[in-house]
Amino acid sequence: MSTALITPDEALQALTLATTSTSVVAPAAAGTPAAYVATGISADWRRQLPIIVGKGLTLRGLRLSDAASLLTMLSTEEVARFLSPPPTTIEGFERFIKWTDRKREEGSNVCFAVVPAGMDMAVGFFQVRALDAEFRTAEWGFALGRPFWGTGLFTEGATHTLDFTFGTLGVTRLEARAAVRNGRGNGALRKIGAIHEAVLRRSFHRHGMAHDQALWSILDIDWMAVRGRTFEPALQLPERWH
Repeated sequence: MSTALITPDEALQALTLATTSTSVVAPAAAGTPAAYVATGISADWRRQLPIIVGKGLTLRGLRLSDAASLLTMLSTEEVARFLSPPPTTIEGFERFIKWTDRKREEGSNVCFAVVPAGMDMAVGFFQVRALDAEFRTAEWGFALGRPFWGTGLFTEGATHTLDFTFGTLGVTRLEARAAVRNGRGNGALRKIGAIHEAVLRRSFHRHGMAHDQALWSILDIDWMAVRGRTFEPALQLPERWH
C-alpha cells in the first residue's frame, strides 16, 4: 500500500533521514488519541520527533538501522509501482534517511517509521512535507510493506500521523496524490476521511509512462470533526527556514 513517495530529485540522488527519538508518549486511554495523551508532545519536533505508541504499532523517527528492512519491504513491485523510484540499495535508503533528517531540522518535512507491535524494525513510513513557508498547507504520502496490508496498521498509523500533523505541526490543509490506477491507495485515503477534489492529468511519471493522479485533501476542521476533539494550539513556526 502506497501513495506517491515525497522525495525531491535531490533526495533521489543523495537520499537520507535518520532520527533517534527519546520522548515517549504512553498508549492512549480508550477514546483518546495516542498522540495527545501528553500535552505539548515534542514541542521541538524539528530537533527530534516524538515516539507515539499505539495499540498495534509505534511511530518513531527513522534510523539508519531501518535501511535494510525498508529496502526489503518497499522494493517489491507491488509496493513500488506507484512510488517515485525508491532507493535500490541499503546505502540509498541510508541517504534517504539522512536527507529527511536534514529536512526535518529545517522545519519542512517529517517522516515517521511504522514499527508493528512486538517488532523493532520499520516496515514502512508516513511522510509529511510543507507546501508553504508556514507549514499550513502540506502534502503527505505513505508506504507499507506488502505483508502488513489489511492488518489495520495503515488506519492506526494514519490516525496518529494526522493527529500530529494538525495538532502539533499546525497544518490547516493536507493534500495527497495517488495514481488513479492505485485502487488500494485511493481506497485508503477515502477510508481515512480524505475528500477527492480533482484528477491531475498525466502528472506522475513511472517506467517511461505518464499517469493521471487523484488529488485528495483533509482540512483541520474536517479532522477535528472526525476525531471529536479540539487540538492544542499550533506551534509558532518561523516564517521561513534556510
